[in-house]
Amino acid sequence: MIVLPVLFLVGSLFLCGHVEAQSTTDILKQAALQWRGPLTCDKWDCNCIFSQQRGCCCGATDLYQLEDDTFPKIKYLWQDISTLNSRIQALTAGIKIAFKATLDPSLAILIAGSTENCFGPFNTNVPIPYGSVTLNDGKGYNPSVGVFTAPRAGVYVFSFTVYSSVDVSGRLYHKVQLIWNGRPTANVWENNREDSEDSASQVVVLELQRGDQVYMELTSGRKICKYLEFNIFTGYILYPYTEV
Repeated sequence: MIVLPVLFLVGSLFLCGHVEAQSTTDILKQAALQWRGPLTCDKWDCNCIFSQQRGCCCGATDLYQLEDDTFPKIKYLWQDISTLNSRIQALTAGIKIAFKATLDPSLAILIAGSTENCFGPFNTNVPIPYGSVTLNDGKGYNPSVGVFTAPRAGVYVFSFTVYSSVDVSGRLYHKVQLIWNGRPTANVWENNREDSEDSASQVVVLELQRGDQVYMELTSGRKICKYLEFNIFTGYILYPYTEV
């Protein structure tokens, strides 16, 4: 099927009297445009090979059009992604708020008349000063008093673990509560003689405004004994609010 067009084109070259005045490309172009026989491709643009020269012309026009239509869309999509990324970075850049603190074992004192070393009991509710700090991004936690102050508005997650251990003949008697702006919000407590040690944890999600305070409190008359370092208080910002 290809032999006849080639012979026709070669014959055309010899029949034309002004071959020397034309370039080979012009001659081939004119010969191709004059061809009236069947073509090997349904979508053949005989002019494209001479004007665009991008390879096979079968379906080339459609492919070029698809390319021209797709490229701007990809370009605009990339611009939108870049803009979104910039907005996210502007919102979250520098917002690293998280802390982890444990109770210092040196705070335990020997209770008179027993062999128990405990934090407490006290005759009033006492904030628990988790003084051993291993993480304090954003400097929102004050280990001296055990109070976290929110550096900015947002949704925060707090967790605390309470552990206490007494002698076999002793009594587990503790109640620890999370205080948010002076209000008890969650607590862990134990008041029995059925076992000599106990551990419990709580996780709390709070919506805080800038300056809100959260801390842990040991209630009056209660005590936390032995292995105080197993008592942990942590918190971090889940996501911030945009401040105007």
